[in-house]
Amino acid sequence: MTTPGIRLRRAAALATAGALLTTGLLAATPAAAADTSVTEAAKVVPVQTTGPADKRFNIIVLGDGYTAEEMPAFRADVDKHLNVLWSTEPFASYRSYVNVWAVEVPSAESGVDCDPGLDSPRRDTALGMGFWGGCEVNSVQRLLTVDSASATALADLVPGSTNANRQIVALANSDTYGGAGGTFATASGGNALSSLITPHEIGHSLGKLQDEYDYYVRGAAGGAYEGGEPSSAHHTLLTEEQMKQQRAKWWRWLGERSESGGVIGAFEGGMYSTKGVWRPSKHSIMKTLGYAFDQVGREVMVQKISAKVSLVQDHTPNTAAIGDDRTVWVDTLHPVGGELDLVWRLDGRQLRVADNARTLDLRRLQLSPGTHSLTATATDPTPFVRDPAIRASAALTRTVSWSVDTALTTPREPVRAAFTSHTDTRAPLGAASVVYADTTHPVDRTLAVRWTLDGRPVANPGNDRDLDLGALRLRPGAHALAARIAGSGPTLTWTVDATPATGAYALSKPLRTVERPGRPVEYVYDGPFTMKLTARDDQGGSVVSQFRVDGDGWQTYYGWPTDADAPFRFTPGGTVIDNLVYGKLGRTRAVPWDDATPDYGTHTIEYRTIDSAGNVSAPKSFLATLLPPSAATG
Repeated sequence: MTTPGIRLRRAAALATAGALLTTGLLAATPAAAADTSVTEAAKVVPVQTTGPADKRFNIIVLGDGYTAEEMPAFRADVDKHLNVLWSTEPFASYRSYVNVWAVEVPSAESGVDCDPGLDSPRRDTALGMGFWGGCEVNSVQRLLTVDSASATALADLVPGSTNANRQIVALANSDTYGGAGGTFATASGGNALSSLITPHEIGHSLGKLQDEYDYYVRGAAGGAYEGGEPSSAHHTLLTEEQMKQQRAKWWRWLGERSESGGVIGAFEGGMYSTKGVWRPSKHSIMKTLGYAFDQVGREVMVQKISAKVSLVQDHTPNTAAIGDDRTVWVDTLHPVGGELDLVWRLDGRQLRVADNARTLDLRRLQLSPGTHSLTATATDPTPFVRDPAIRASAALTRTVSWSVDTALTTPREPVRAAFTSHTDTRAPLGAASVVYADTTHPVDRTLAVRWTLDGRPVANPGNDRDLDLGALRLRPGAHALAARIAGSGPTLTWTVDATPATGAYALSKPLRTVERPGRPVEYVYDGPFTMKLTARDDQGGSVVSQFRVDGDGWQTYYGWPTDADAPFRFTPGGTVIDNLVYGKLGRTRAVPWDDATPDYGTHTIEYRTIDSAGNVSAPKSFLATLLPPSAATG
């Protein structure tokens, strides 16, 4: 059933695609101090809480142009945007680093300024959002701005969030395509492509990534790049051979299969220029909405997300020397996508500590009398990072130091065995995720965490605070997971959802259907055809569907640019909508001047799902054969 808020939206303007802005074009408009009535009317709603706000990266989602009656529409838009974000790496693997807050503030009028045209009404809204760069005649329609003072004042309502640990995302109550990146990220809430805009704009705002378009004005090729070597991590003037020789730019990733399709190499065009500058992939999220960050952009985003938090969350106090008659401990973060490494060193020599343990019993070291230096270094070994400088940066490596004096005696105070933080027990866990449970830390003993799955003990080769469910290769179905502090009784329980969502497709009527043993079903067409993807999950929650053609990059399914409920349309040369191209079968085509040669013949179309627990289904496929005109009419 359609909610009243959605029914009240104005008719959608013609959707456009591709990302929006270089970081030089900001999402905010200057303003005087925010109206206090805006903050007084606002309500802060925690959407995802993984830890204290002052120790997490906080995404704060604001809504503008939603009236009080339209708040259900705002909540639905937030949910849709987040579902796509969590299906996108590296946000999927680092979701546990992120808190999400929605700030609900009703607007007096529905909609935002200058939507869709400069002659459209100005609206009385809480955040003053507007298309055309805030109704500027020399701007572009898709530039969606927000009042900076009001946005900052609303974000400040989240206790513990600061400019240093947050990203503000402002959603406009509109079905018109638009957004921007800069200090703030903005996007329209209800356009068919709107949920794909958000990760792209966060790429600008958080990652400082630049657009990879080869145009600035829609429909006009960008010409030749005339500047020097770009500072952008994902643009260069160098050839592949020069990158290898100079060990520059993305040389470490050259030749790898790109996460967004094809192979990492050098593809001409980017930074609004058609010639003279090169990017790593044929298409990535910074060029074409719906694709993934390629490895180059993903590495940057891992660094930027990690820089908003500290790998070491807490530790044995180190402001004064400690004795050697005690245990020493470190609490780290816990990425969903893998465990952090922890290395202990005494007087510069690495200690052999079993299983990457977070607690070290100094009494077992039998230290010689005197003062010693002890360190613990936490490192993120993610394969998403290959640059040693990024790996060694404070974002991915943190060290804690202590002075150990064997002459000191540690006071004994009773500490109750208890869990201090853990993976949320209220939502199902994905079958490939890392789950964690941290405990209190008595000075005279080490608390061990024991894990059981469906009532049976689980072998855990890593540190006992983390359990990598992916290593268990769980059979499909629901499983009961428990963590218990050995000898004490406190227990945590989770449900593990090891069954991915089920995807299905519906196609327009083919000329004929061909079924052969051992091959996917083949559908034969003599012209354009459509595909609609749907998904179902027995655990509830939203599901993201994806597809790819002939092994190219996975694309998030969004319907059709002008209508989210319409199926995706494949044609021999693609469909031009507002000077961008969609749905070319075979080799992709993003802009009118790309190669439009039709790829007739047989193509493999795969589809899969990503559910709210993070489970990725195994791809399924069918064949689509497009007959050339001569064959179709012969």
